[in-house]
Amino acid sequence: MAASPNDAQPQLQPLHGTALVLLTIAVAFSTFMEVLDMTIVNVAVPHIAGSLGVSANEGTWTISSYSLASAIMQPLTGWIARRFGEVKTFVVSVGLFVVFSMLCGLATSMPMLVFARLMQGAGSGPMVALSLTLLLASYPKARQGIALALWAMTVVVAPIFGPILGGWLTDNFSWPWIFYINLPVGVLAGVIPWPLLRKRETKTFPAPIDVVGLVLLVAGVGCLQFMLDNGNDHDWFASPLITALGLIALVSLTFLVVWELHAKHPVVELSLFRQRNFTAGVIALSLGMFAFFGINVVFPLWLQTTLGYTATWAGLATAPVGILAFLLSPILGRNMQKLDLRMVVTFAFLVFAATSYWFSTFDSSASFNSLVLPRFVMGIAIPCFFIPLNQVYLSGLPANEIASASGLANFFRTLGSSVSTAVTVTLWDHRGILHHANLTESVTAASPAANQVLQNLTHGGLSQQQALGMTDQLVNQQALTLAVNDIFWGCAVLFLLLIPVIWLAKPPFGSAGGAVGH
Repeated sequence: MAASPNDAQPQLQPLHGTALVLLTIAVAFSTFMEVLDMTIVNVAVPHIAGSLGVSANEGTWTISSYSLASAIMQPLTGWIARRFGEVKTFVVSVGLFVVFSMLCGLATSMPMLVFARLMQGAGSGPMVALSLTLLLASYPKARQGIALALWAMTVVVAPIFGPILGGWLTDNFSWPWIFYINLPVGVLAGVIPWPLLRKRETKTFPAPIDVVGLVLLVAGVGCLQFMLDNGNDHDWFASPLITALGLIALVSLTFLVVWELHAKHPVVELSLFRQRNFTAGVIALSLGMFAFFGINVVFPLWLQTTLGYTATWAGLATAPVGILAFLLSPILGRNMQKLDLRMVVTFAFLVFAATSYWFSTFDSSASFNSLVLPRFVMGIAIPCFFIPLNQVYLSGLPANEIASASGLANFFRTLGSSVSTAVTVTLWDHRGILHHANLTESVTAASPAANQVLQNLTHGGLSQQQALGMTDQLVNQQALTLAVNDIFWGCAVLFLLLIPVIWLAKPPFGSAGGAVGH
């Protein structure tokens, strides 16, 4: 849980002028860098998998391992910051993020890359949680709304540049450069705040940590994620390894819930779920993120592995989702007090559902322009989803619980993203196999259409064997396209099912005063 701005030393005056501008830039860099790393890798997964000699499914470990480590570290941020100080924790986290970014680029095997991504994610947890805390503590109270807006803007802008930059670097240089790009940005993000904030360090004190809760958290979430990542390759519960991992995850997470509800210093503040608005907001946020992130994972994979897009063009097709989000975020932020936030989130879910269904209607002949349009329209929903939900789940909480609530909500949001990667890729693979089997039944000697295709291929100079191979490739392309349509359709249904959840929240939502999630 991130330390609240209220925990900072009250006697310190806000920063002004050049110092405030430099700090804002540095903190924005750190946030931009972390959010960028969530999206920049997506379009490079096929290249990474090919380079390291693993399957595309294994390649997605680079996404889920990062999210997993970040999710585990977020609830621990408050304890670390109280023990070592917010400023030191932030600077060291940025430093770790930069070092392991470099090791990601130097990785020569998938295990080495996954380890580096785990450590990179561990560094990003405290870095992002404390970036807004330090920013708000350094701004005058009257201008904290501007600080929130600037921070939120970097969160929205990063996904625009992530896919494009990732695709361009992958196609024109090589995939390690998507990690090396963090080095100059990270150095600035770590070096600038230290001279500005080192004399504004928060008070530190030995804070006890819930060791049992921490062990249960790491064991439960770690085994769950490893099970999801490897289950498809091991035929799920037909494998003793996957079965054992599932049992360990189930037992650990069950005991974690029981233990944390009674622990004196819980590592995860589950008692917050007694608050109605917090429960409704976090469920809507984490499940909505599950569907949204799943679309963002399988869409560029489908473009590259099935439609033959390069990483650059997959990035260009993916990026327009951020344009309207960037333009609408400040407008929504200024007018939130005038709106029923449940209506705003409902609108977001309706737009997400409509655009997800729109994607489910495309076939393998879809043009670039037809694919870009729904991505562009989907951007309307992003600020209407992220910004109001943060205010909803923080509403009604006392000031001393805001930091814990933000950390716990971000934990579930990140976990939703991590689980989404594993689940959607597995579902895509399974549905592709099913559709391939169904389509193959039509490729028989009695099928006029199949015979016509084979004749055209053989007349074009291919042998009978080559013609059959080409036909199988066409069938596989259609099968994977039907499979990705199933994923999009399922996400559309999930978005609609989440609408009643947000209406469980009760106004007034007031001013949350907490962090804007990303």
